[in-house]
Amino acid sequence: MFFEQERRDFFRPFISKYREQIAACLQSLYEQLYTVQADYESLNTREKIVALFQETVTRSPVIDQEDDDTMPVKSDREQANWVLNSLIEYGWLEKQVDEATLQSSYAFTRVGRLFTQSLVEANGAAYRTRHRNTRNVRNALKVFVDQGDVYDLLDAFEYSERIISDFSDTIAELDERKRELVREVESQQLVEKASEEFFQFMEKRFMPDLSIRLSADSVEKWRDEIQDSINKARRKRKEFKADAESNLRKVAPELIQSNSQSVFLTLLERIEQRIHRASEVMLPALRQSLHGFTRRADIIMRQLSFSAQGRQSSIVDICQKLAKLPTQEMDKKLESTGDILAQLQVAFFDPQQVRLFQRQRKRIVDTRVEQDTEMDMESRKAMYIRQTVERAFALSNQDMAEYLVKSLGSGHRIFSHQLPVSSARELLIRAHAIEVASAGRQSSEFQFKVEPTGMRKKDQFFEADEFVITLETKQD
Repeated sequence: MFFEQERRDFFRPFISKYREQIAACLQSLYEQLYTVQADYESLNTREKIVALFQETVTRSPVIDQEDDDTMPVKSDREQANWVLNSLIEYGWLEKQVDEATLQSSYAFTRVGRLFTQSLVEANGAAYRTRHRNTRNVRNALKVFVDQGDVYDLLDAFEYSERIISDFSDTIAELDERKRELVREVESQQLVEKASEEFFQFMEKRFMPDLSIRLSADSVEKWRDEIQDSINKARRKRKEFKADAESNLRKVAPELIQSNSQSVFLTLLERIEQRIHRASEVMLPALRQSLHGFTRRADIIMRQLSFSAQGRQSSIVDICQKLAKLPTQEMDKKLESTGDILAQLQVAFFDPQQVRLFQRQRKRIVDTRVEQDTEMDMESRKAMYIRQTVERAFALSNQDMAEYLVKSLGSGHRIFSHQLPVSSARELLIRAHAIEVASAGRQSSEFQFKVEPTGMRKKDQFFEADEFVITLETKQD
């Protein structure tokens, strides 16, 4: 359980009016400990952290809240001490004591660091490349196939997960920006602000990230190479796969679901599923979301154009000026303007504005009743032969089960050349006997195991490879 012991009220600091100050203090401490600002030569003593929190509290706002029962403080230093005590009490920070020097220091708990990292990333303080995950999967799989290092396979597994999460984050971001555009366009005063944000997004977000993800790092571009590497890994020799399985169980025991399930094959299957989902589901969804966002931006551009035209040349003012002129002078001006507007203008159409839509053809259903024609002698003969042969060579699972039970008797193992043949049907069943290994997986208690002996046997019916058929109990 997550909310137990010291994490029982883990999120309590974020329900008071000082939640913005607490979030800012956590981000400042995270930058102090895990970024280039980290100072590894000195301990993170209480005095050092209180000074950091005091500086952060000074520049952080307080949210007004009428029903807040939090005790007011007198100074920024007291507020910083209160923030530190609250974070320790509710499981965000922990106190560590050096048994040799008896000096105490403060650090994030494991869960506190993970949640604070999310806060830092949400505010854009941390930068992470999002458009190289597909290539990283391809490169890691190639290295694993060539060298057999399981850490490369684990890297490919992690990168494949990031592909899906990054697609989801980007789609959510585009939808959020589209909603913001709609809200801002509703107010005429915010149209120019919305257009500026759109151009800023296209310059700083779309060009360096989304355009690369849709072209150079497209999942569709590297999908075939990734699938080829996965197939090569599956076709590796038994010794290679056994070593990989053993090493994976040692370095990543949390991936073991059951002793009978291969971690190696599970990772390959999960990577394959993620690449398929990213290509078939997430990439089209991203394109659709981006198309909707650009359509909203196009509306803004048109509205800006119309408003600019209204400010630059007012048709109403021109009409009022013409109405004040004498009739002859007004007719003269209108005729000259008409001659200018009537001139022939030749230009090319914008190919982006000209689209040929394919009309959907209606499905034609023929509901007429055809007259039943009588089959000739040759057709009836061919149908009789086909039905007779199908019945003669048809084998049911029940027939095979009764035959194997009779052949095994009270034992649990039999060789393929020892299966008795007393009729043509038993001869057909004997030819298909080894298929029982793939057809008997429904039981959770027993299973058939078919293994080749490496020898060939010849009798009056067959000359074929020898197999041993064993009925055994499944092991968990």
